[in-house]
Amino acid sequence: MICPRKCGVDRVGESGYCRAGERLKVNTCSLHFGEEPVISGNRGSGTIFFSCCNLRCVFCQNYRISDSGYGKELGVDDLARSMLGLQSQGAHNINLVTPTHFTHLIRDSLVMARKQGLVIPVLWNSSAYELRETLETLEGLVDIYMPDFKYSSPDMARKYSGAADYPDVAKSAIREMFRQVGHLKLDKDGIAYRGLLIRILILPDDANSIHETLEWIDANLGNGTYISLMGQYYPTHLASRHPGMDRCISSGEYEFARRELESFGFENGFIQDVGSDNSQTPDFRE
Repeated sequence: MICPRKCGVDRVGESGYCRAGERLKVNTCSLHFGEEPVISGNRGSGTIFFSCCNLRCVFCQNYRISDSGYGKELGVDDLARSMLGLQSQGAHNINLVTPTHFTHLIRDSLVMARKQGLVIPVLWNSSAYELRETLETLEGLVDIYMPDFKYSSPDMARKYSGAADYPDVAKSAIREMFRQVGHLKLDKDGIAYRGLLIRILILPDDANSIHETLEWIDANLGNGTYISLMGQYYPTHLASRHPGMDRCISSGEYEFARRELESFGFENGFIQDVGSDNSQTPDFRE
């Protein structure tokens, strides 16, 4: 019951809709230099990729761990040690990727790691398909929220991620994130230490409904919000089965999104060069 699916599964001996079981499951834990500059800095982001996911995105670039569930089971204490290990390697932050379905266990690990000397910021890197009540349990433990804002259209969310309620759920979740941490704040070296950064992966044929997405952010959070417009979409996983999603985005589609960003007066954030392939996807272990 910790995510919007509310599948009601007892994960002791069973797996939920997300395919997660009783224990934490992690695929990779390493320094990552490919995040936004305010996140990776010059020492890297201490990135922990969790296996499984509560969405079914047909274009998921991490499908080997989100859909296939590749990874290694860990205890709460193991995860705490991993966080402390990344800190000792010089990481600017602890970057928890796709953590939603393990929130209750990650929370216990964070409490343990803080008691054992974790002092760098903790970053929650999620799809925003999360319950407000679950996010409330993280208040005071998470310093930076970096959610995706995938769709403003229920039809697109149902078609491509199996979650028609995604827009309403994500809006509620992002409001809660903003309530906890406010706008993104940077230290003297330009590294984020607290706040909200919203990512928008630009999809073909404006499946994001980018105008409506930015309009909502402007109206509810303000145009001081940090936004990362991501141009790295490429067709992978099941995207080839969906006409329109079976191609990379064009430079014109990305430029349209960038103009929309400017039209609302957003000045904080990041833009990318258009184009990507699987060479930019982490080498996940089976």
